[in-house]
Amino acid sequence: MDIDFKEYQLRCELRGHEDDVRGICVCGSEAIATSSRDRTVRLWSLDSHRKFVSSKILLGHTSFVGPLAWIPPNSEFPLGGVVSGGMDTQVFVWDLKTGEKVHTLKGHQLQVTGIALDEGDVVSSSVDCTLRRWRNGEAVETWEAHKAPVQAVIKLPSGEFVTGSSDTTLKLWRGKTCIHTFEGHSDTVRGLSVMSGLGILSASHDGSLRLWAVSGEVLMEMVGHTAIVYSVDSHASGLIVSGSEDRFAKVWKDGVCVQSIEHPGCVWDTKFMENGDIVTACSDGVVRIWTVDQNNVAEQLELDLYTSELSQYKSSRKRVGGLKLEELPGLEALKIPGTTDGQTKVVREGDNGVAYGWNMGEQKWDKIGEVVDGPEESNPQIFDGIQYDHVFDVDIGDGMPIRKLPYNRSDNPYDVADKWLLKENLPLSFREQIVQFILQNTGQNNVTFDASFRDPYTGSHAYVPGQPSYLSDNSAKPTFKHIPKKGMLVFDAAQFDGILKKITEFNITLQSDQEKQNLSLTELNVSRLGAIVKILKDTSHYHSSKFADSDIDLLLNLVRSWPISMIFPVIDIIRIIVLHPDGSILLHKHFEAENDILVEVIKKVTVNPTIPANLLTSIRAVTNLFRNSCFYNWLQKHRSEILDAFSSCSSSPNKNLQLSYSTLLLNYAVLLIESKDQEGQSQVLSAALELAEDENVEVDSKFRALVAVGSLMLEGLVRKIALDFDVLNIAKAAKGSKDAKIAEVGSDIELLTKQS
Repeated sequence: MDIDFKEYQLRCELRGHEDDVRGICVCGSEAIATSSRDRTVRLWSLDSHRKFVSSKILLGHTSFVGPLAWIPPNSEFPLGGVVSGGMDTQVFVWDLKTGEKVHTLKGHQLQVTGIALDEGDVVSSSVDCTLRRWRNGEAVETWEAHKAPVQAVIKLPSGEFVTGSSDTTLKLWRGKTCIHTFEGHSDTVRGLSVMSGLGILSASHDGSLRLWAVSGEVLMEMVGHTAIVYSVDSHASGLIVSGSEDRFAKVWKDGVCVQSIEHPGCVWDTKFMENGDIVTACSDGVVRIWTVDQNNVAEQLELDLYTSELSQYKSSRKRVGGLKLEELPGLEALKIPGTTDGQTKVVREGDNGVAYGWNMGEQKWDKIGEVVDGPEESNPQIFDGIQYDHVFDVDIGDGMPIRKLPYNRSDNPYDVADKWLLKENLPLSFREQIVQFILQNTGQNNVTFDASFRDPYTGSHAYVPGQPSYLSDNSAKPTFKHIPKKGMLVFDAAQFDGILKKITEFNITLQSDQEKQNLSLTELNVSRLGAIVKILKDTSHYHSSKFADSDIDLLLNLVRSWPISMIFPVIDIIRIIVLHPDGSILLHKHFEAENDILVEVIKKVTVNPTIPANLLTSIRAVTNLFRNSCFYNWLQKHRSEILDAFSSCSSSPNKNLQLSYSTLLLNYAVLLIESKDQEGQSQVLSAALELAEDENVEVDSKFRALVAVGSLMLEGLVRKIALDFDVLNIAKAAKGSKDAKIAEVGSDIELLTKQS
């Protein structure tokens, strides 16, 4: 079919963001706003030479920024405004004249995923399953739009709203009433757009795009992407553009893909400008504008540089044996003899990796096969109409045709090798070499599998002389190094002498202040504190030692009555009492009382301006509550307010606060998995992911956050939500860490994302 179409070419690149560009908002014909994982929103405006330059940087979000919406110039915003939503659960309204925040809209419990404007109102969607309507900086309506995360929201010209969700559906809303549910996609609906005069466009994790009539009828389905489709937009000309994890922005006309624009990374967002130019947001941190106007096409040098950049990116991404091709040894590595029969070694030959197996009998390396095209890990492959994680092209040599070796990471490579060798009429003696070939090419060297042979067609075992019979016929499951987490972590070390010394100092200060003398401790109370500490020091008698009710009352009265700057050493004593069997029982009575002292303390110490010592001792005291199951109901009841109160610890430069916060999240993950609390798991997952992707977080804190994420995905109820949160990219970043344990838990999570 001939279609009249001019191909898009690069117009310019806009560089400035320091991480993935996540969202685009076209601001009339003169400006573009973009959001990023670097926590900023940037405004790009046309200068006097009609070139786009960075004109403003909007700072305020504490995690990555996603959806954007433009407010055209009006009396309140003479130069227009921008609305942004982020992973930090907040929505900000910005004045483009000043670059300052006008409104901070707080209310969502999880990541904000979409923003639409309705005259003067802002409507936002969230992973917390709700839509919220905001007016003049205040929430005026909130309702549950789906039973799963809401991923996008748009307003139709008729005034209705449409939402897309992880439940695979779209919903049409008139006010707070759903008047139609659109069913058809087989996975999360991630992006939405209006197609003027026709209906609604949707982009899905199932790899497809759909055009729907408002009545719910599917007018057109567009298939061509090989991975998640994140975004879709349309132009008055009838063209459609989409962006995908497969690194392509695709241009569609009349349901046919007329151009695929390759990028050096995931294409998070795509938008048309009024003149038909296309703006793309890429994971390499660059905003690109594409045009069909020959007068605006970039200089040849810039076009050549982009072609070179693509080539270098693809070369650097090509992996063989779980390693970058460029990191493989050359042929000289074959001069070193193998150590065991069947040992496999992958070496670089030109632009390919070639696997060799050690032949112990002949003391030489035998060529197994050449990896002609190692697919990228994120791109599923199709073979015989079936989708696989990997389909390797294997060159057997000796003039034989190239053979296809399909493999899923959830498969047992021994079973795959057995079936493949029989199908290809190759000797079963090659079995171990093929298994090693699979493991190295998928980076699963550290995964343990059942190696027992079963004929893939009869199910019977092979007889191997000298080997025992295999009794187990259980299929193998991948093993993980760091997940799931079992048991609770606590902070049980204490410098008791230092604690008592600090309390004594504060007491002397109070005694010398006439207005506060009445707050000071009597000699009897000072002596009693010493006795409490003596009990806590003697851990060998925790099973038999007891506290008096008056001991607990003394500590709680100090927390209530002493100046806020002086209470941290008292909270530190309470932190250890929580770990004492008798002390925890006495404390629990006060937590269940009407005037809950711990809730009162948490509110007091987390009000700005905070005192780091108060934050540290109180978050550790709460974390230690997980040691004793009598506190579990209290911890679940107050989960949301506890996590919200201590959320500032995630971005604190204080490493001890970071570690305490990550430990709190990890303990909550274990508890909420046990109680099957999906809402709670979602909140912890969101907080842990935010911590895990922060480059400024120290190693131990990041590790605990990643273990929480992996545990929630493996044994909790939020695996699909994690995938929607872009957990795969976070796992890949962790996998590339120089720290071994971060890399290992990153591999654990990546393997989880591949499982069905």
